[in-house]
Amino acid sequence: MTEKIVGRIHSTENFGTVDGPGVRFIVFAQGCKMRCEFCHNPDTWKIGEGGREVTADEVLSEALKYRSYWGAKGGITVSGGEPLLQLDFLIDLFKKAKAEGIHTTIDTCGKPFTRDEPFIGKFNELMNYTDLLLFDIKHIDNEGHKRLTRQSNDNILDMANYLSEIDKPVWIRHVLVPTRTDYDEFLIRLDTFIKTLNNVDKVEVLPYHTMGKYKWDELELKYPLEGIEPPTDDRVTNARELLHVTDYTKYQSR
Repeated sequence: MTEKIVGRIHSTENFGTVDGPGVRFIVFAQGCKMRCEFCHNPDTWKIGEGGREVTADEVLSEALKYRSYWGAKGGITVSGGEPLLQLDFLIDLFKKAKAEGIHTTIDTCGKPFTRDEPFIGKFNELMNYTDLLLFDIKHIDNEGHKRLTRQSNDNILDMANYLSEIDKPVWIRHVLVPTRTDYDEFLIRLDTFIKTLNNVDKVEVLPYHTMGKYKWDELELKYPLEGIEPPTDDRVTNARELLHVTDYTKYQSR
């Protein structure tokens, strides 16, 4: 008998409009190894506990209730937490979603990535059923990345390169955080790196906000960015200009 594949998810959102094209059903995976200072979902960090166990069939059944709202561009996005910590579940879910003709998207920071087995074999299978990745590059500088997330970005940038090698469409996302990522030097370096990739359909600058701070308080965690305000409009504009956000329009014709 084939063992039932289950995933652990934190929650779902029925009408997501900012996590991929169109209106989307969002699945927030439970579990993440990163500890981003600006994280607005610290309640998804615990791996193997918290949230609820579900099968792909259960998630798909729930998602299909809202299909009439998706339009031509919508579909299912799995976010987190970190979805790539649950490859078997993602493969099962996306394979069944594609059989239904559903557009599939993964929102990932890329930290679990490695070119070693068994990860890479499963990852390649998953890519067969994945239409788009929202790829979060938290910080282009490795030391800055370690300060911001407690993790290196070496394998994250390698994943960006790998996705370019296999020509898998991505939207690059970058959170603009004063005193952390909001420096012209880092933004220019990030732009230079993005220009080496041939699969980037869109670049998004996401201004840091404090709307998730209450979760840190509820979990009795010390909020690392206490006193740091969101970036000003002019700094957001500056970041978008340095990252040439308006240049990335290929996604409109894919």
